[in-house]
Amino acid sequence: MSEDLLLSDAAWIAGTVRSGEVSARAVAEAALDRISNLDPTYNSFTEVISEQALIDADLVDNVVRNGGDPGPLAGVPFAVKNLFDIAGVTTLAGSKMYRENPPATKDATAVSRLRQAGGVLIGALNMSEFAYGYTNENTHYGPARNPHDGARVSGGSSGGSGAAVAGGLVPLSLGSDTNGSIRLPAALCGVFGFKPTYGALSRAGTALFASSFDHIGPFARSVQDIATAYDTIRGPDPTDPVCHGGSASPLLETLDRGIDGLRIAVADDYFRENGTTAAFAAVEKVADALGANQTVTIPEARRARGAAFVITHCEGAVQHRDDLRDHLDEFDPTTRPGFMTGSLLPGNWYVRAQKFRSWYRKQVLTLFEDFDLILAPATPFSATKIGQKSMTLDGQDVPVMANLGIYAQPLSFIGLPILCAPVHGIGAMPHGVQIIAAPNNDALALRAGAYLEASGVCSAPVAAA
Repeated sequence: MSEDLLLSDAAWIAGTVRSGEVSARAVAEAALDRISNLDPTYNSFTEVISEQALIDADLVDNVVRNGGDPGPLAGVPFAVKNLFDIAGVTTLAGSKMYRENPPATKDATAVSRLRQAGGVLIGALNMSEFAYGYTNENTHYGPARNPHDGARVSGGSSGGSGAAVAGGLVPLSLGSDTNGSIRLPAALCGVFGFKPTYGALSRAGTALFASSFDHIGPFARSVQDIATAYDTIRGPDPTDPVCHGGSASPLLETLDRGIDGLRIAVADDYFRENGTTAAFAAVEKVADALGANQTVTIPEARRARGAAFVITHCEGAVQHRDDLRDHLDEFDPTTRPGFMTGSLLPGNWYVRAQKFRSWYRKQVLTLFEDFDLILAPATPFSATKIGQKSMTLDGQDVPVMANLGIYAQPLSFIGLPILCAPVHGIGAMPHGVQIIAAPNNDALALRAGAYLEASGVCSAPVAAA
């Protein structure tokens, strides 16, 4: 089968498989061949389930041969961050401590629903240990490399998810987002990434970092594929206590409604500081295309970032309390200090941060009385070199790890749906723009993304191999 088909988006692949023009097995074999050829460089996969993928592909082909419809993702190869349970595979969550754990007995809810829709699961993807980290420089499994430049980071913590899609290994992947872990890899790898409203998609069967923050969401090379993945996974799940089921109607049906009547503003103040000229130029390009000529100040964004730090580190430390006590030396050296810090933070800091969180959420939600969408940069700079510890911003040396998420963190802990839209052509590496909506208005963010894609302002080309 022509590799060109594999490099197409998921919707096109599914259409050709449903029509019988191409078999799901041929698509899966092409994906496995491409992974075999390219992933030794990208290092985006930690597990490839070749045998099961071909079995699943044959099941899809049987449905087609018998005149049935396998579903909206018929024969589409996909992969998931290795914190999602995959039946028969040990869930690593990026850690060596879990290598000897027994394999998962069933798929995570999101994985199961994508498979039921005809998707063919190819494997598990590299990530920062326990979803903590912005560059995916995992000491245990090696860094997930950026397909646009293998010497650069892919972003974290879902770096393998962004790299696999950007490199054309799969057209669709799943990641998780606590403080930017979908949006950062999407921006740095130049693909679409979506953090839905908190609780919209089930997290059942995933290894959590900070439960009151954690979202799951898709990466893809088109907004249509993002919407299809969301629609496939959405729906109540009693095994995830925070899952409310998401949008009442399919997001895919809203994409062609355009942006007429949408009130769109650009975040200023904090979101116009401490970034590169190119990062701000990407926002301006998107704003011009959307006709966004007003600005808005998101209040107390600096304090919000600090509160996010306190809450995530405290919740993460509780999540890993036993391992911190019994297996401290087995933690990745890049994540260990953060979890240790969280275990030592005073309890009253956590309480104060949660009180601020409640106040801050109310302040931000009032902004959506005047605007439907707010634009902001996803990262202050494009992908840095692997191993690079600092970079120069405004004439000052700043640490990469501590600053890469400065625009994502203040928006992470109040449950907002955010689409990261990729912008290419401003500098050598891609940038990303956050399209932010009020809770449960996920469709508005995707409508804007679809408009930008149709106008050619945002796109997600496969990186040159």
